[in-house]
Amino acid sequence: MTASPFFAPLFVETRKLNRSLAAVLAVAAPSLIAIFVFFNMLRGKAAAPWEMWMLNASAIWAFFMLPMSVTALTALVAHMEHGPRSWDHLRALPLPRWRLYAAKMVCVLGVVAVMSAAVLAGTWAAATLATTIKPELAPTGAFELARYAGLLGTMYLAALLMISIQLWVALRWASFVPALAVGIGGTFFSVVATSAKQGVFFPWQMPVNMLATEAWRVQTALGLGLGLGAVALVAALVHLSRREVI
Repeated sequence: MTASPFFAPLFVETRKLNRSLAAVLAVAAPSLIAIFVFFNMLRGKAAAPWEMWMLNASAIWAFFMLPMSVTALTALVAHMEHGPRSWDHLRALPLPRWRLYAAKMVCVLGVVAVMSAAVLAGTWAAATLATTIKPELAPTGAFELARYAGLLGTMYLAALLMISIQLWVALRWASFVPALAVGIGGTFFSVVATSAKQGVFFPWQMPVNMLATEAWRVQTALGLGLGLGAVALVAALVHLSRREVI
């Protein structure tokens, strides 16, 4: 088996994303957080530490923007095939069906990873720009790049279960309603039950638990999000490859 046929579905999916609104979504969501930081910083009366700005941006990302972005992205990726009803053609191609779905999964995970990195870069850029306008508001302390990148990285890993569920639902049903209902519902319950101790076991709250002060919450949410997320991805591949889309 050559490498080209194996990666062909991934190359095709990447080109589809380039022609879709995925790029707009990947830029818009992190940009909204950067804009919030920029104007909120300009409203300040005194300088605040880098840690405050970076943790606030990360919290907004994990708490709301990440789950809603995943909801929109998975629905968009799935609708590229559901809309023109091209699944019948794709599934008739002479290659294992699981590769079709695996390619979509890799693309979704890649876009979310890029968006996570953009949150870090955008927050830094927003704070730097605000500082050029009001130098007296320059963030204090050191900009701990490794620490903030590590935090957003663990949020990404903890979100794997949520991403897997959303993509599974979006690919399973041709209508975008089930995927949107799951995403909106998950985000809603995550918001209204923020302080619940059981939230560490809820997929939509696992990323925000990376900000918890209790080590057990961080470790539990990360372990469940990453471990069960990997299992869910494999289960989705097996299920979708054997079942017709309705």
